[in-house]
Amino acid sequence: MFIINLINLKEIMLLTLLIMCFILLWLFMTKKTSCKVYLIDFACYKPPVSQKCTKEILIKNAILMKKAKDGGLLSQGTLDFMKKLLERSGLGDSTYMPEIFSDDQRYTPSIKDSRREVEMAIFGSIDMLLAKTGVRSEDIGILIVNCCIYNTIPSLSSIIVNQYNLRENVASYNLVGMGCSAGLLAIGLAKQLLQVHQNTYALIVSTESITENGYLGEDHSKFIANCLFRTGGAAILLSNRPSDHHISKYHLLHTVHNNTSRSDRSYNCIFQEEDTAGTVGVTINKDLLTAAVSTIESNLTALGYLILPMTEKLLYVINYIARNLLSGNKIQPYVPNYSKAVDHFLPHVGGKPVLNELQKTLRFSDVVMEASRMTLYRYGNTSSSSIWYELAYVEAQGRVRKGNRVWQMAFGSGFKCSSVIWGAMKTVDYDDKNPWTDEIAGFPVTLNKCEPLPVFFEPTKKK
Repeated sequence: MFIINLINLKEIMLLTLLIMCFILLWLFMTKKTSCKVYLIDFACYKPPVSQKCTKEILIKNAILMKKAKDGGLLSQGTLDFMKKLLERSGLGDSTYMPEIFSDDQRYTPSIKDSRREVEMAIFGSIDMLLAKTGVRSEDIGILIVNCCIYNTIPSLSSIIVNQYNLRENVASYNLVGMGCSAGLLAIGLAKQLLQVHQNTYALIVSTESITENGYLGEDHSKFIANCLFRTGGAAILLSNRPSDHHISKYHLLHTVHNNTSRSDRSYNCIFQEEDTAGTVGVTINKDLLTAAVSTIESNLTALGYLILPMTEKLLYVINYIARNLLSGNKIQPYVPNYSKAVDHFLPHVGGKPVLNELQKTLRFSDVVMEASRMTLYRYGNTSSSSIWYELAYVEAQGRVRKGNRVWQMAFGSGFKCSSVIWGAMKTVDYDDKNPWTDEIAGFPVTLNKCEPLPVFFEPTKKK
């Protein structure tokens, strides 16, 4: 009897072991593995010197282009608005505009003019990136291009496939109408695609075209885009190849995206439409700052859960409970110290008021905000590519050290906000292809609260 029971026990143990092995095998096969995503390098386009445009020239050209287009005149009120906005914009006098804006005798932009603007930025940045990395076009398996307001046929992604002879099975995507946050949305999309397409490279290109979008009406809310947006572009190369671990600059840690378009206030704060005279422009209304703050706060909450140290999380929770239980004491909300989680903060340079509000909310020092303010001053708002000019700035300053965490944040129409956290895999050395290299010794510059411009007068029409 004892021998029979022992045999049964062995059978039960063997059966149990087989079941456990089966369960472990099933868990192993069904587990969603996440491969690492590396940022090998990136490149920012620097337009030719001939396209530099001072604030004074911008206003004078607006006057001349209005006359050249329809023989009309800009009102003195609109000129005063432009002057006041540019004085307080935070932009310097070395930003770049498309070629057609330097031709004050004509403003009749064509498809050819717009295509030339984007091709200069796209090809210029991609050529530089491929030269820096040595990656061959045929090795690129994923292509994502984003450009908000400009859409053409064939698409920009097709233009790149044709220009660089990318392979036929390249997974190509063209993102349009998604605002200044699209560049980081593209990073999130690439991250997901790189989990499926193994052992490959992802090329991301971020740019904007403003050639056909100069507004020459009298709606001041549509003139804001004229004053802030400038020419620029960036190309970024990602990889999921383990062999690229030693040559990459950064590895991707976190991506957080949120969209508040269901709110009418957020949805309408940046809107392309016609004015009362039928002239198309992009309206930026007074709700922008409120929508931006609300959307960014939601993004911060989600991101904080991922990156903040436990002490900061506990302080936030304790403060939240105290404010709800002891509401009569008027306890101020606790703002976590994000500087304990990241080394470099690079928010989109949408405009000086948004940067001011971000600095106030997060209680960051002027040093932390330096890259964004200097990028706004030197290059203006280059839409989705601006965050890469900022990263190029901190690299040119020699501030990126191995182990640093870099936080890029972008926000735009919708309203949308995206955050991406990178971990530096090396200390970044000198780069002669960095757009800041030749002039970084002159930065940072001292920014005045208001940089006076000459008074502009335009004769009124005779009745």
